[in-house]
Amino acid sequence: MRIGIDIMGGDFAPEATVLGAILAQKEMSSDDRIVLFGDQEKIKEILDREKVSISNFDIVHASQVIDMHDHPTKVFTKKPDSSIAKGFKYLASGEIEGFASAGNTGAMMVGAMYTVRSIPGIIRPVITGPIPKPDGSHSILLDVGLNPDTKPDVLYQYAILGSIYAENVYNIKNPKVGLMNIGSEEEKGNLVTKSAHELMKDSSDFNFIGNIEANEIFTEGKADVIVCDGFVGNVILKEAEAFYTLYKQRKLQDEFFDKFNFENYGGTPVLGVNKNVVIGHGISNDVAIKNMILHTKSVVDANLSEKIKEAFK
Repeated sequence: MRIGIDIMGGDFAPEATVLGAILAQKEMSSDDRIVLFGDQEKIKEILDREKVSISNFDIVHASQVIDMHDHPTKVFTKKPDSSIAKGFKYLASGEIEGFASAGNTGAMMVGAMYTVRSIPGIIRPVITGPIPKPDGSHSILLDVGLNPDTKPDVLYQYAILGSIYAENVYNIKNPKVGLMNIGSEEEKGNLVTKSAHELMKDSSDFNFIGNIEANEIFTEGKADVIVCDGFVGNVILKEAEAFYTLYKQRKLQDEFFDKFNFENYGGTPVLGVNKNVVIGHGISNDVAIKNMILHTKSVVDANLSEKIKEAFK
């Protein structure tokens, strides 16, 4: 297996990305290979400093960098030799099985949509966020920001995509799907959620349990997959991040709340595109980068994109 990583992406690149790749390589088998896309001299400099052999990695030199301020839809034309553009070129040609970056999210989405493209039948690809539960398990929240406005049929597809992801990557059998709403009753919600509930309630495509309220997100035994639009999902995710920051500032110690640290998860796959693409947090440190790479490996091991293709045939 060959996993590609954008070494120039993220607030602390290339330092954090190279160090994260070194950490990940130590936990991967000899059959796995990490391909580093970025400035070859800067990569070599960090590897030499850390006394790590360059032979442990494959390096694809990229002379350009897509930064956070670049316009996503224009940058592939303006910066064809960037680390992201080259990574997607290798992914599309099959020279790597997965590609991950903590860089410009918009550019990663444009690359996913226009280079490897959406799976036929998918209305809108989606990104997810893991929600920890006190029993040590996780639920999957989607969308977490990619599509702020959605229609009922898009939410229906999120339920399918989230179920496939939960079952094949998180090993949750017959995952329970809940629709995020302001009440558990079927008639509650706005026009979109009420229409989505009508579509989802008799579905044989997933295990729908009905509406779920925000105070049930962390409830054990409730939903394994929580479906909402990207506006609501992003608010929930950012609130969880803020809560974790407050928890650390108050110097509290609790094993459950430590699981809210984004470093533990690294990144999230783009569900609904033809290849395995994983997007990480822009403020990722070396540990987060390591976990982003390892999660990309898990997504590739699960053959996730192919299983989604099969479901939407």
